Amino acid sequence: MSKPFMFEKPLGMRDTLPAMYEMKKQVREQLEAEMSGWGYQMIETPTLEYYETVGVASAILDQQLFKLLDQQGNTLVLRPDMTAPIARLVASSLKGESYPLRLSYQSNVYRAQQHEGGKPAEFEQIGVELIGDGTVSADGEVIALMVAALKRAGLSDFKVAIGHIGYVNALLLDIVGNAERADALRRFLYEKNYVGFREHVKNLPLSSIDQRRLLGLLKLRGGKDTLVAAAELVQTEQGTAALAELEELWSVLESYGIEDYVKLDLNLVLHMSYYTGAVFEGYGNNLGVPLCSGGRYDELLDKFKRPGQATGFGVRLDLLLEALGETAEKRKQTCIIFSKERRAEAFQQAASLREAGLAVVLQDIAGVADVDSMSEQFSDVLYYIGKVKKGEA
Repeated sequence: MSKPFMFEKPLGMRDTLPAMYEMKKQVREQLEAEMSGWGYQMIETPTLEYYETVGVASAILDQQLFKLLDQQGNTLVLRPDMTAPIARLVASSLKGESYPLRLSYQSNVYRAQQHEGGKPAEFEQIGVELIGDGTVSADGEVIALMVAALKRAGLSDFKVAIGHIGYVNALLLDIVGNAERADALRRFLYEKNYVGFREHVKNLPLSSIDQRRLLGLLKLRGGKDTLVAAAELVQTEQGTAALAELEELWSVLESYGIEDYVKLDLNLVLHMSYYTGAVFEGYGNNLGVPLCSGGRYDELLDKFKRPGQATGFGVRLDLLLEALGETAEKRKQTCIIFSKERRAEAFQQAASLREAGLAVVLQDIAGVADVDSMSEQFSDVLYYIGKVKKGEA
């Protein structure tokens, strides 16, 4: 292994420069404020978790986990997502709190990359978890909150695609007959490899009618009327129940008045085994990947010995910034340039301006090579030099 260059960063790691940091801060504050307004309480979990608990329970693939050993020989992971750590917290530190729980978070998560150019291995995620509520109203609440949070952050052109893993499972099992064959088809959907899905279906030993039913799954996108076409493909009890949930969910979203932001996509699969009910993804204009996603997961809490139905979502802050397609307005700063003779006066003036809410930079004249260039960097420049004070009215 060659020695890294002096300025080289680990694969997938990024620096955040001042302008981007300021933009992230502004957007983060808007998202957090919206979540707080809906009654969600902010929590934090450790950056490091045990592999045997959170690592195994996580929805993230094992090869994407950053693993290390502690001094006692235990395998640790850098948290790869927030849902599993929150499930651990709910079953331990919050075990005395009654359901439902409304929790929110803002954390960096870590996922190892295997030479995927440009993909971050560390990124900031902001989201919520509604734990202990199995109603369709809860699903509607988190979707409506996600829409409201994106709008508050300044995003106006976006769509949320909604599916149901129960419907996908019911259709696949009804046609192919066993879990192994269904998993193979579900993986194509998870990877959004629809060409591969079609080719795989054509090679299955199925009747032309069943092949058309499977291929019909890929067409189930649109508004509420999509549910009618979906009902024609599968009549099993599980499939019917899933469609009934989606119909009720659509009604909930209409009550929130956000139906223009959502659409149905019944071939949506977010994870092979993690989610159990309604799932959803948010897409921004001109952004080729989802910037947020979530769904119902009713079995995860069982792994931590505190059963509870749950739903939630997470927003990728870096992708949201890309979808916004703008930089933060540069914060106005005043620079006070002073000489040693008037240092005390300059310091007093800076303190007064800061108390008034201004950002003030103090600069000794001896450390400035080009005084004229300072006016290009700051919104206002005041001079406390010698006996004359320049730049004031």
